[in-house]
Amino acid sequence: MSPRIKRPRKVLNPPIIKGFKPYGPEAGKQKSEPVFLLYEEYEALRLCDYDMYNHIQSSEIMNVSRPTFTRIYSSARQKIARAFVEGRQIAIEGGKVYFDSDWYKCNHCNCFFNNPEKEKKVLNCPLCGSQHFTGVDYNNDNSIDEQKSCEDVCICPECGYELEHQPGKPCGRKYCPECNALMKRKVSQDCEPIKNA
Repeated sequence: MSPRIKRPRKVLNPPIIKGFKPYGPEAGKQKSEPVFLLYEEYEALRLCDYDMYNHIQSSEIMNVSRPTFTRIYSSARQKIARAFVEGRQIAIEGGKVYFDSDWYKCNHCNCFFNNPEKEKKVLNCPLCGSQHFTGVDYNNDNSIDEQKSCEDVCICPECGYELEHQPGKPCGRKYCPECNALMKRKVSQDCEPIKNA
């Protein structure tokens, strides 16, 4: 019997930092491998311990069952305890998640911003007004894809299946109807990437 397919967990906002490093006279003398805190584990901690939601409310926000949320939350607390006791770094990355809206990075002022009005296309940076920004792909090791002005296609990185992109519906949240892999925005060699200001 094959294992059940893991549903992506909804994260409202990406963390503002990528991790923590221990400091003090014993820092670096202990185990050097970092503890990896997944995005969904970070979100579970944020919802319960920072925003003070209970497990039922938090599970509804993350779009998972209450027992699944409890396992994610417990795993996060165990990892943080291990990092504190053993003096390890904490790196926040990975996991099967999707964000509540697309995120962008301005090439002019380097700010990160999202698009809460998913039906409207992002035209400029809300901070400086620059039209030079790139989409942030948190599902691909936090790499930043250059935004292409002429692409309106989602593509499956596994089998190459293509779908027309629908504004307000990120490609990274769609599953390929052929192989069930997460789709990505198509990057074409024919399109000119937006240059830095």
